Amino acid sequence: MIGYITLGSNDVQASAAFYDQLFSEVGASRLWDMPSFVAWSKGDDSPFFAITTPNNKEAATVGNGVMIAIQSPDRETVDLIHSKAIKLGSANEGDPGLRQAGYYCAYLRDLDGNKLNFYCVKK
Repeated sequence: MIGYITLGSNDVQASAAFYDQLFSEVGASRLWDMPSFVAWSKGDDSPFFAITTPNNKEAATVGNGVMIAIQSPDRETVDLIHSKAIKLGSANEGDPGLRQAGYYCAYLRDLDGNKLNFYCVKK
């Protein structure tokens, strides 16, 4: 159902380096790489995730209530990504842990303040 997700960034190159480190852990790589637009995907049929400078030339801002959830293969990968993100300058929004119905996740903010959730579901 989702084709792609795009988040605004005030420093696309710094943000791209941040996401390169995290997305490598879930098997995604760069699909497009331009100075003001970078996107990652896991393959042709997979939705892509992109960052860009806002088209209106104004500063990128965080959407209140917006969160992007990114599926991870297992709990260890969630833990690894959360730890790596914090080391890369991310803000912790919730330590890795088991939530309702076997939902294991960790919450963080990217370098522009966008809220992310890396998760896995194991029954």
